[in-house]
Amino acid sequence: MPKPHQGPAESDPAIRVRALEAILTEKGLIDPKALDALVDTYESKVGPRNGAKVVARAWVDPAYKQRLLSDATAAIKEFGFSGLQGEDMVVVENTPDVHNLVVCTLCSCYPWPTLGLPPVWYKSAPYRARAVSDPRGVLKEFGTELPETVEVRTWDTTAELRYLVLPERPAGTDGMTEDQLAELVTRDSMIGVTKAKAP
Repeated sequence: MPKPHQGPAESDPAIRVRALEAILTEKGLIDPKALDALVDTYESKVGPRNGAKVVARAWVDPAYKQRLLSDATAAIKEFGFSGLQGEDMVVVENTPDVHNLVVCTLCSCYPWPTLGLPPVWYKSAPYRARAVSDPRGVLKEFGTELPETVEVRTWDTTAELRYLVLPERPAGTDGMTEDQLAELVTRDSMIGVTKAKAP
């Protein structure tokens, strides 16, 4: 009995990207290590570091936090972070009683200026569906277990409006500088699948 086809369809963009990368590498037009470094920079350093600076400022400056929660686009622009996919931002705040989770159910709209490249899982159909139907299950898979008393709110990003989670400030960070606090903020905590790191 023949086995069913288990691989992705030929039209899958990931296959095309890998094929194109292989051809360009073979012809000596790109260096895979340089490409990996570039992707890593935008995925985990540049973009998320922008958002981390915004969060850290909100943690130490109540006036800035108020501006961020009332007009996120303008408050984020104070740092110079704006542009395509960051034009219309809303910031939602995690509290001891409410935990926010961001998803884009239709595609993968995402605030690039503050979070960098979207993670692969964010664009996946299972995440997009389950973040709405089973948000606590999704959070648990990321290691985030919340008491039943905490309300979980899921925010659906669109092409017109993008969300950023303001994570709770971790306990024991009172004496930390803004730069030190920014190191505790991760991309995943600003999407809401995790909390900010403990010091």
